[in-house]
Amino acid sequence: MSIISDVIESTKAIIQGMGVTLSYIPKQKWTVQYPEEPVTLQPRYRGQHLLHVDELGREKCVACFLCAAACPSDCIYIIAKDDPRPAEERIGVDERYAEVYNIDYGRCIFCGYCVEACPKDAITHGYNFELSVYNRADLLKTKDDLLITKQIQSKNYRVASSHEDVDSEYIEV
Repeated sequence: MSIISDVIESTKAIIQGMGVTLSYIPKQKWTVQYPEEPVTLQPRYRGQHLLHVDELGREKCVACFLCAAACPSDCIYIIAKDDPRPAEERIGVDERYAEVYNIDYGRCIFCGYCVEACPKDAITHGYNFELSVYNRADLLKTKDDLLITKQIQSKNYRVASSHEDVDSEYIEV
């Protein structure tokens, strides 16, 4: 090819790329003045994990290790313990419960495999997104941090309804 055709091809590519860039300028911005305004989250948002309890306040986790086995980043650590007491006095819903249940958020990729693997629906993703810390050791969350009855949730968010348009880029046609 000649130099002139290379220059013309390059110029076309630059103009085409700048056209895409300039087309985004007049669009409405989706900046939220956090924390003055609440953040709108999608219903499918994966935030900090929640360990659930049943209606009597007993932990649903039976320490089956399926969530830890499904985790690709190996960030879940569990120690199981047997509870021989009668069913009314137990910590969990079954004879076995998780004495230690830790998730290292420094390694967690929020993939949701642990939620899918749980046969008892004991672990889910919540909407808590405020996970920033000053010390890396604080990213290790223990069972007390993850239990739904003890976890401190962010107050400054709302979950979008199913018909509400939140993401300007992904509008269903």
